[in-house]
Amino acid sequence: MAIDKIYNIFKTCNGISTDTRTLDENSLFVALKGDNFNGNKFVETAFSNGAKYCIVDEESAVINSNCILVENALETLQELAKFHRNSIGISIIGLTGSNGKTTTKELICAVLSKSYNVKATMGNLNNHIGVPLTLLGFSKDLDFGIVEMGANHQKEIEFLSQIAQPDYVVITNFGKAHLEGFGGVQGVIKGKSELYDYAKTHNKTIFVHADDNIQVAQAKNYPNVITFGQAPENDFQIKFNSASPFVSLTFSEQKCQSQLIGAYNFNNIAIAVAIGLHSKVSQESIKEAIENYVPNNNRSQILIKDSNKIILDAYNANPTSMTAAIENFAQIEGTNKVLFLGDMFELGTDAPKEHQSIANKAAQHFNEQIYLIGSNFFNTETSQGTRKFKTYQDFERFITTQNFKDATILIKGSRGMALERILDVL
Repeated sequence: MAIDKIYNIFKTCNGISTDTRTLDENSLFVALKGDNFNGNKFVETAFSNGAKYCIVDEESAVINSNCILVENALETLQELAKFHRNSIGISIIGLTGSNGKTTTKELICAVLSKSYNVKATMGNLNNHIGVPLTLLGFSKDLDFGIVEMGANHQKEIEFLSQIAQPDYVVITNFGKAHLEGFGGVQGVIKGKSELYDYAKTHNKTIFVHADDNIQVAQAKNYPNVITFGQAPENDFQIKFNSASPFVSLTFSEQKCQSQLIGAYNFNNIAIAVAIGLHSKVSQESIKEAIENYVPNNNRSQILIKDSNKIILDAYNANPTSMTAAIENFAQIEGTNKVLFLGDMFELGTDAPKEHQSIANKAAQHFNEQIYLIGSNFFNTETSQGTRKFKTYQDFERFITTQNFKDATILIKGSRGMALERILDVL
């Protein structure tokens, strides 16, 4: 069936889903396949749970006339999203980067929502399935759609850009994330810059943080660039004031006190401010949006548990974000500081070197109470003030025998380490 006909069917539905457990009544179910699942086997369940139509790619899954048989369900989902994006004609902001994507997305949404009808990627639906689902959740009554794009290998951002077709693009930063898939730091720069490449090819607008030399170099000689940063010659001057622990900044003579900790979050805030200013959101509204934004979902949260103050940053980690978190933790006020650091994933052959570097960085700033968790950190060479645990279970058995009081604690690790579990045993 032609994609335009499938799209007409989609428009009669109340939504789209790839999970029979989250189907809305009268929605369109897409039967995706993976290494460990096959949506074609759940078509009957989908109809029972309220699906109006099902897109399938196996003949055996066609159980009634409301099954749409296609060659490849995933490719159909992606083409459907692309068709929808072109049909609704709203402005799309495309966002990627090694660190801070989700926080930046939420900040941009908070700022633009002060003056416009805006919708953004839900959660971290930022891959080859999540981006299409995000786009298909947008409607033509929106002024802006914000699409977060994640990647762990070359050409993925290029592919997602062709689906989302952003009008404005921004890269938060180029860091040591997914080194295994990208093939090193230069591979990260090349892969993330595919978003710039799309903008250049299609004459779209790039927002560039002028204090980031890599961003400046990657966008060089492209005329359709909007710059922001500390210097007054930028299109928008946004100045960093302090981060002790919360980030304070100044733009257009507006002093703004955020609820985000760490100097590394200044860049994320600055992006949202620049996009807001460019979009003619009032300075007062931008200030209000930034100051009222509170992080959640294990991202740079400050929690009080008994007599301890905890900085919970356990959503994800890579060498760049881990270094920034340690340096920021060293600078903030607080006595009796404790570090719980978990393994960083997807580093490939760089894993031993990068984990050793982080262990050294922690020891450089702190003499004791450094706790390293995971097999990669377990194999590092450390000083006397550091304790290592090969597994989280080993760490938990130890930590339940300890009694932390009046401590300032940093919890940081990759998502797979799930270090938020520490909160239950402190």
